[in-house]
Amino acid sequence: MPGYSERMSRVDTAWLRMDSERNLMMIVGVWLLRPALDTVALRKRLAARLLRYARFRQKVVQETVFAHWVEDADFDIRRHVVRERLVRRRGQSEREALKHRVSELAAMPLDHTHPLWQMHVFEHYEGGGAVILRMHHCIADGIALNAVLMSIADGGVDLHPTGHAASHDHGHDGDWLADAVVKPLTGLAVQAIGLYGDGIVKTMDHLAHPQRTLAESAGLLRSGARVLRDAAALALLDDDSPTLLKGPLSGRKVVAWCEPLPLDRVKAVGKALQCSVNDVLLSCAAGSIGHSLRERGEDPTGKEIRAMVPVNLRPLEQAWQLGNRFGLAPVVLPIGIENPIERLYAVRERMHTLKDSYQPLLAYALLAVNGSLTQSAQDMISNLFLRKTTAVMTNVPGPVKPIRICGSTLRQSIFWVPSSGNVGVGVSIVSYMGGVQFGLITDSQRCPDPQKIIERFAPEFEALLLLTLMLPWVP
Repeated sequence: MPGYSERMSRVDTAWLRMDSERNLMMIVGVWLLRPALDTVALRKRLAARLLRYARFRQKVVQETVFAHWVEDADFDIRRHVVRERLVRRRGQSEREALKHRVSELAAMPLDHTHPLWQMHVFEHYEGGGAVILRMHHCIADGIALNAVLMSIADGGVDLHPTGHAASHDHGHDGDWLADAVVKPLTGLAVQAIGLYGDGIVKTMDHLAHPQRTLAESAGLLRSGARVLRDAAALALLDDDSPTLLKGPLSGRKVVAWCEPLPLDRVKAVGKALQCSVNDVLLSCAAGSIGHSLRERGEDPTGKEIRAMVPVNLRPLEQAWQLGNRFGLAPVVLPIGIENPIERLYAVRERMHTLKDSYQPLLAYALLAVNGSLTQSAQDMISNLFLRKTTAVMTNVPGPVKPIRICGSTLRQSIFWVPSSGNVGVGVSIVSYMGGVQFGLITDSQRCPDPQKIIERFAPEFEALLLLTLMLPWVP
């Protein structure tokens, strides 16, 4: 509605203000389709489905501390869905040309005088077409955006509940977020975001009922101690090992991706070695990065790097609400271990320590605090954590069946989450249609050729597969 204004949530405000010349807070994605998408048809589809969500019609107006969502009176979908022609240099393949264009757009700010999203449509690419998507992180997190974007598919389900105004995505946080800073783990907060079962809820329920038994109180003390332990661990993280991947950034981006690996093989390796699919994929990522550093003349032996991994904190049925509802878990990648089995079990051990951690929720509360501060205060707090991080990594599970959009089949989907501060590496692991693939976005000064890391991903997995096949066969 004209003149409508809604205050942005504190968490979303924090993401909005993390924009810098070196790192833009944009989620960047690529769709490869066959046959090509018709730009006019895509505009009509988005107008009918995507624009039901008010965030995609609203621009952002910033103030000293707060930001507001305001209806864009000059909204024109042609500004947001742009037809482009792929420009190829001499000797350059279509894939190389598309990666170059993605790299350019990943470093190009969105127009803040209009809604912060854009799609670039290429109607001629590898016998089909391609779309480059850019959306500012303040609109939503990856889980919400993936669910909403899939709703524009042919036969897609409209996630938005009937009878609700599309702008209602809890922009004012609710009182529990303020309490989350003072009393970090209230039952209301945890029930709302569905964290790790009911353990934390029971803990806070004890506080409201002092007549509980001594045994129950002991459980409360243990949970409270874990909260304090995790808060201290989050605040006192050691700095990452120094590597070529960490240091000053240029602001120029380079992207790379590989062809998908069969997901059933990844699952089989994980089952045989008693590890999760995530353990296997993270181990392959660590091995690829370590191998790349050796090729660049750096010995990573004994070194580890930290990747911040988003952890979803909302039920999937609430994805239509948009906004950001995720925490961050610090995952340590043992890039210095060459032996693939030893590295895999090292990853499994590190992931196990995070299984019952409250760190994602505490990180979410920290973002809420940051969104209530001035820009300079937010930067100071954020930089304390960014110094301890080399990469941002995300694992996005996609549909197992082919998705069709306006009659075109989506054959490959790649997304990258943004990095902030001086973090110059973004890793994405995306599963879709029975395949799983590895994608990288890097700062050119820290890693000028991420394709070399990408190309190592499959051999790292094949090494694990070969060792798995050599295990004794048990009938």
